[in-house]
Amino acid sequence: MAAQTPPLIETTCDGPKTTRWVLESSECKALATHRIARLGIDDAFAPYERVRLSPSGSFIMICLSGYGRVLLDGRWHKVGPGTACMAPPRVPNAFHALPGKAWSFLWIRYEEPAFVTPLVSAASPVRLKVDADQLHRVWSGLRGEWESTRDAKALHHWIELLQHHTRRLAEPWRRDERLRRLWEDVETRLAEDWTLASLAHAAHVSEEHFRRLCWKELGRSPMAHLTSLRVQAAQELLSNTNDKQEVIALQVGYRSPIAFSRAFRRWAGCLPSEYRARV
Repeated sequence: MAAQTPPLIETTCDGPKTTRWVLESSECKALATHRIARLGIDDAFAPYERVRLSPSGSFIMICLSGYGRVLLDGRWHKVGPGTACMAPPRVPNAFHALPGKAWSFLWIRYEEPAFVTPLVSAASPVRLKVDADQLHRVWSGLRGEWESTRDAKALHHWIELLQHHTRRLAEPWRRDERLRRLWEDVETRLAEDWTLASLAHAAHVSEEHFRRLCWKELGRSPMAHLTSLRVQAAQELLSNTNDKQEVIALQVGYRSPIAFSRAFRRWAGCLPSEYRARV
C-alpha cells in the first residue's frame, strides 16, 4: 500500500537567500478593482516554502526560470520555465524551492468572497504552457511605474493588461468547443457513473485523443478533471446546505462515502467534516 501523504500545515518560510518584490492592495488601491489582494515576483531558494490550506481567492503562478515543486490536484509536481499553475479559492496550494536550485516565478493572489464568481474555477486548467516573457514584461511595467511616478492612469493601464492576461490563462476550453460543451454538460450530471470511455464517447472522439485534449487544454487527465469538478461541487454543498455527507457524496457521483472522503481529502487537504467545520 502506498504511503499516505503527510497532512499539510500552514507554512510561510523564505530562508536567507530568497528575495521578493510584493505589491499589496492596501498600498495600490487599483488592484482591488479586480479583487487582487497582492502580487509579486519571488527569487526563491531552499528552504523557501508556502502552504495555504484554504485561501480565500484564486491563485496563479508563472515560472520564469529554474524549477520548483507545486502541489496540483493533491500531488506534487516539478514545474519549470514557461509553466503556469493555478488553483481556485478554498483549494490548498503549496509550493517550495528545491535544494541547491534557484527558482524565479511571478504570482498573484485574489480575494474572492464566496458570493462572487472566482477568476479560477474547477473548470480552469490546473497548469499550462505560457509565454512567460510576455507576462514578465507586464509585471515589469507595473513594477517600474509603481517604483517611479505612480501615475494613476499608467497604473490602471498595467493592471488592466495584467488582468486581461490572467483571465485568459484561467479561461477553460480556449481552443476546443467540444471540451467546453462536454464538461459543461458533465457539471450538470456529476452523479452519473462517468468513465473515460463514456466521456470520450460524449465528446465524439477516441479515448486516447480525448486524453490528449484534456492534458493539452487543462493540464490534467480527464478523470482528474472530473474529480476536481466533483470535489468543488461538494465544497459548495458542504458550505451551503445541511445535507449529510452520504447524501452529498451521491449527489456528486460517489457511491461510497469512504471513496468520497479519500478523494475530497486529496484535493481539498482535509476531510469533508473538517471542511464543513471551517466554513
